[in-house]
Amino acid sequence: MAWNWQQPGWPAFAYDSAALEPLERQFLLHSGEFIGAFRHVGPDDRDMLKIEVISDEALKTSEIEGEILNRDSVQSSLRQQFGLGTDGRRVPPAERGIAEMMVDLYRGFKDPLTHATMFAWHDMLMSGERRIEVVGAYRTHSSPMQVVSGGDHSPKVHFEAPPSSKVKDEMDASSRGSTKRRQAESGHFPP
Repeated sequence: MAWNWQQPGWPAFAYDSAALEPLERQFLLHSGEFIGAFRHVGPDDRDMLKIEVISDEALKTSEIEGEILNRDSVQSSLRQQFGLGTDGRRVPPAERGIAEMMVDLYRGFKDPLTHATMFAWHDMLMSGERRIEVVGAYRTHSSPMQVVSGGDHSPKVHFEAPPSSKVKDEMDASSRGSTKRRQAESGHFPP
């Protein structure tokens, strides 16, 4: 099986915008409803809603990686990160790390995605983790990085990432493509 990064034309994606249009309309409708409702809640409720939405995303993201985090600890850490007070709970490193990363993402979502940003997020997520040999940098091992389900007797590979030796080049290529897309969308092109 050829993975996305092995396809001709990678990383330039082609898609049928007409096929996505109904989904885009539905997304815009729901986001408009959310924004309208959000404007009618007080500051305290807005803060609680922000904590709920971000903690849901943090928990789902961690679950994809097979890590089940404690919702109350994640929310406590988020409240602390946003300066909203804390309940005095001792927050484990995994919950504190994902909360720190999510707040950094929330505050800087418009910033370009750089190597330094990726390394900082990885460092936040891996705070206190000793099983990972490289933290805050791209992996260097020669083993394939795979998403696998099933037991050792019948593993199913859902995805295989590019080899470690190609990760930095892939990130650089993706970054150049994102910059060109942003420039094209804004009508701004470098001299």
